[in-house]
Amino acid sequence: MKTKLHIFKTVAKHLSFTKAAEQLYISQPAISKAIKNLEQEYETTFFVRKRNSIELTIEGKSFLIYVNKILAIYSEMDEQFLHKNETFPELINFGVSTTLSNYVIPKVIAKFRMQFPQTKFDIISDNSENIENLILNEEIDFGITEGNFSNPKLHFEKFIKDEIVLITNINNSSFKKGSIDIKTLQKIPIIEREKGSGTREVIDSFLVENKISKLNCVVTLNSTEAIKNYLNNSNDFALLSINAINDDLINNNLKVIDIQGLSIERWFYFVKRTGYLSSSLEKFEKFIRLNHNL
Repeated sequence: MKTKLHIFKTVAKHLSFTKAAEQLYISQPAISKAIKNLEQEYETTFFVRKRNSIELTIEGKSFLIYVNKILAIYSEMDEQFLHKNETFPELINFGVSTTLSNYVIPKVIAKFRMQFPQTKFDIISDNSENIENLILNEEIDFGITEGNFSNPKLHFEKFIKDEIVLITNINNSSFKKGSIDIKTLQKIPIIEREKGSGTREVIDSFLVENKISKLNCVVTLNSTEAIKNYLNNSNDFALLSINAINDDLINNNLKVIDIQGLSIERWFYFVKRTGYLSSSLEKFEKFIRLNHNL
C-alpha cells in the first residue's frame, strides 16, 4: 500500500504518468496499474484522462490530502524504527533564501560534510515565497527564509538576525565621520536590488515605516555580488545584508556608513510544514545554529 500511495502522490504532483515513471524509475504500465488498483479498491476515479494530459478529480484531490498524511506517518515510523541508529539520512534537501545560500550556508555545509561525509545535499536557492511553496508541495523537507507568517500550514522558528547596512568603497572619503542622517541618505546615489528580492522588500518596508518617499537610486542590479563588484569601482552606495559583506569588510574592500538613529533589521527563520517531525532535521538545525558564525 505504501508504494501505491507514493506512486499516486508522484502522479498527482506531475499530472503525468510518464514523468512519474521517470522519477520513480519504473515502467509507465506499472504506474497505470497501481493507479487503477487504487481506483478499484476505493471504488472511485482519481484522475480524468484527457488526450495529452490528466487532471485530479474532486475525489482525487481529497484522496491526496489523506495520502500526504499517511505517507508522513510512514516517514515518522521509518525514522523511529528503521533509521533509529543513523545519525543523518543519506540525502538532505532544503531551500534557502539567496543571501544565506551565497554567504552563510555553503560554509556550514562544507563543515558538516567534513564530519558526516556520507550525507549528500540538494539545496535550492530562491526567494522566500518560492521556497515556502516548495515546502508546502513537499518537494523539499524544510527551508530557511525571511518568513512572512501568512500561511498557518507553515511553522517558523528564529534562526539568525540580519541587518541591512549602508556600504561604500573603502576609499570613498565622502563622509569622514562614518555616519549620515536621513536627509543625506535620500540624496546620495544608491545601487539597489531588483524588485522581488528579500533585501529590497525589507528596505522598502523600512522606507515606508520612516516616511521616506524614495531614495536616489541610480542603478538596479539583480544580485548582491553584482552590486559589490560595482562598488569596488565606484564611490556610490548600497544597502546590503551584513552577512553578505563580512569578507569584504575584513579585506578592506568596503566599509559601513552608519545611519544616525536608525537600523534596518530582519530575522531569518527555519521553515517547515506544521506538524512535520524529524529527529534528523532537528539535529541538522542544531548543527547549523552552532556553526553558522564560526
